[in-house]
Amino acid sequence: MTDIVVSAAWLADHLDEVRVVDVRDAWEFDGIGHVPGAVNVPFDAFRADEHAADSGGDPSEGMLPGVDVWEELMSGAGIEPDDTLVAYDDTHGVFAARFLVTALAYGHGDVRLLDGDFSAWSRDHEVERGTPEVRETTYEAREPDETPFVDFETVRVAVADDDVAVLDTREPWEWEEGHLPGAVQLDWREFVDDDSRGLRADDEIASILADHGVTPGDRVLLYCNTARRISHTYVVLRKLGYDDVMFYEGSLTEWEARGGPLEST
Repeated sequence: MTDIVVSAAWLADHLDEVRVVDVRDAWEFDGIGHVPGAVNVPFDAFRADEHAADSGGDPSEGMLPGVDVWEELMSGAGIEPDDTLVAYDDTHGVFAARFLVTALAYGHGDVRLLDGDFSAWSRDHEVERGTPEVRETTYEAREPDETPFVDFETVRVAVADDDVAVLDTREPWEWEEGHLPGAVQLDWREFVDDDSRGLRADDEIASILADHGVTPGDRVLLYCNTARRISHTYVVLRKLGYDDVMFYEGSLTEWEARGGPLEST
C-alpha cells in the first residue's frame, strides 16, 4: 500500500481532494478546533465492546464494530465509499490508526494516516471550530480485496514457523506473564518522535525493528489486547513496505481455551 501515511504539508495541499476524519471526542473537535473541512467520527463510536474478543465469536472479527454500525457512522459523517480518507487524532496517531484499519477491513480502498496529530497540525496550519454541516450519504461497506485479520488456526501455524516474526504490542509486564511462543515485546511508542509528534524517520524505525528481530521481507504476526496499539504498528509496518503482516485480534484467553500454548519469562 503506497502513501498509507501522509505529511501535514501534503494534507494542506490536498484538503479539497480528500475527506479528513477527526476521531477525537466531539467536544475536542468542536471546542478546541479541527483541520479545516474535517468530519468527526469519535473513536468510541467505532470501538467494539472491550470484551468482544472473549465473547466466543470469530476471533478474526476481534474489536471491529460490525458492518451495520460502520455503515451508519460513515453515512452520518457524509463519507462516500470512494473518498480518500485521511484520519488523525491528538495522540500521535494511535487512535486514528484504528480508524484506518477498520475502514480497510470494511473494504474502503483509500485511507491514509496523518503523520503527527492535531497538535502538530495546529502549530503551522489553520484550524476550524464549531460543528460543520454534513450531507448524509448512503454508505455501503464492501468486501476487501484482502484482509490482514487472521484466525486461531492461522496463528497456530504461524507461531511454529521460524520465518514469521511474532510481535506482542502489550505492556512489558503483560508479555512477561505470558505470550505467544517466540513473541517479542514491542511498544508502539518507540516509533513516535516526541518533538514532532509524528513517526520517526524510516531508517530509525527500521533500526528499532531490526533490534527486535524484524527485517524487510519478513512475514510478521501482530497481536495485542488493545486494538489501537496493534493498528498503529500495522500501519508503521505497511509504511515501511512490509506486505505480509498478519493481525490477530483474538485474546490470549481465547487462545489458551482452544489449546494454544503460551510462554512466560
